Amino acid sequence: MQMINSHCGVTHEARGVLRLTISNAGPLTILNTPVIGAVTEGLTTLAADGGIRALILAGGTEKSMIGGADIKEMATLDQAGAERFISGLRDLCEAVRDFPAPTIARMPGWCLGGGLEVAAACDFRVAAADAKFAMPEVRVGIPSVIHAALLPRLIGWGRARWLLMTAATIDAPKALDWGLIDAVAGEGEPLDAAVARLVDMLLECGPQALRDQKALLRQWEELPLKESVAVSVGAFGRSYLTDEPHRLMGEFLSRKRGGK
Repeated sequence: MQMINSHCGVTHEARGVLRLTISNAGPLTILNTPVIGAVTEGLTTLAADGGIRALILAGGTEKSMIGGADIKEMATLDQAGAERFISGLRDLCEAVRDFPAPTIARMPGWCLGGGLEVAAACDFRVAAADAKFAMPEVRVGIPSVIHAALLPRLIGWGRARWLLMTAATIDAPKALDWGLIDAVAGEGEPLDAAVARLVDMLLECGPQALRDQKALLRQWEELPLKESVAVSVGAFGRSYLTDEPHRLMGEFLSRKRGGK
């Protein structure tokens, strides 16, 4: 693993797939101010690499992808410090959302609070069979904020309200049923095998087309329907500035002719 900085390591896997590991953040991978800044820096650095086809975000241990924000640090904050701290975590989540290639949250063990917000900012979430999820902030006297706002879009208002206002813990099967995660490893199956299945699906797609599709999805989140349709026309046309449509459509037609 190559270290970008003291808390951000990168493993170059095959075919343009990278794993970004949050390092030196304790056994549960806890987000304090230095870790938040380092991982944001790492994501920003990697975002400039046009050869990345998928990015897997992982914790440093199998206990958690991210176990949450650092309660020891938060317990010392005043209002101004609290707003600085949460603004840093907001910037980290936005760096995940703005990453141009598809992002995958690799989720073993526990994923709590700010960790679940970072995971929600990823394009895909793949969990171990025994993974657990919760938004426990209200139990320590603070509301869930920033990218907790993504949860109603993922799981609906009722289920988001349940997570945010009861601080309840849910397991992987329920999280999958609710739409909080996208895939779960089978019992006894390595989590990386489930992640690899998703990666294989992504690698079958045009790299630039996937980046364009991600960018469109981000726009569609913010725009009214008519504007969403309108911006799509230009994106479709610009896709022909690359060789992907002719090359991949040609390969498709060749396979079809070969099958006749």
